[in-house]
Amino acid sequence: MNSPTEVTRFGGGANIERPLGRSIMRGLACRCPACGSGKLFKAFLKPVATCAACGEDLSHQRADDLPPYIVIMIVGHVLLGGYMMTDMIFVMSEWAHLAIWVPIAVITSLLIIQPIKGSVIGLQWALRMHGFGSPPEIPDDYDTRYPPQ
Repeated sequence: MNSPTEVTRFGGGANIERPLGRSIMRGLACRCPACGSGKLFKAFLKPVATCAACGEDLSHQRADDLPPYIVIMIVGHVLLGGYMMTDMIFVMSEWAHLAIWVPIAVITSLLIIQPIKGSVIGLQWALRMHGFGSPPEIPDDYDTRYPPQ
């Protein structure tokens, strides 16, 4: 069992320090989580394969479905609260609410999806997930014959 003063680190070897908060904030700013100066995206949601500034390999990222889930949670809570407060103060038809809240939902989603995807990439880089750490160790004494004899 770990002693209270021992630090538990995840994700392989300790060749370089990867602070979690700093990596997420750099990703949130759409910058390379390693150096903080290189661009993270080459298109709207297409990350670069390698950082132009430091050469960090970013092709391992697998953000996949997490950024849209986070966007749905944020936008859903903001829209529900805004709709309910507006509905309590102003008496409007459903069409007026639809005309107000649908554009707000679309614009807000488009504005926050790229920074959230960047922060997820920063999280994966800091925790050395999906190949961002050292390469997996391959045992040299395994048998390649099939079936085993």
